[in-house]
Amino acid sequence: MIHIIRSRATKQQMDDMQQTLGMYIKLAVDLRRGILAGGGELHADCEQLLLEDGSRQEDIWGADWYPVIQQVTFEALINIKPRQGNRSMLIADPAIRERVSQIVQLLLGGV
Repeated sequence: MIHIIRSRATKQQMDDMQQTLGMYIKLAVDLRRGILAGGGELHADCEQLLLEDGSRQEDIWGADWYPVIQQVTFEALINIKPRQGNRSMLIADPAIRERVSQIVQLLLGGV
């Protein structure tokens, strides 16, 4: 199940988002709005939900959240954005990685 998370996730939301993959949660993070969508099988599914909610594609970056170790990773197909200077699945810009990490920690950390 995919949820859009606008404030700290509840235990139930975390459980729902972990149903598909178990050990980690696929995320799409909107840097401009400071929100994320998580859950499901593909980062693109999360991205689509954010787009339908009013996010702009250029503001959305993909990541994974590992709740047990409270760690974010920054690799996703949706991160391939040549027009924005990101030519690989990994987020290359350290400032973007830091902002993604801050949003994920704020909304999902410690839950």
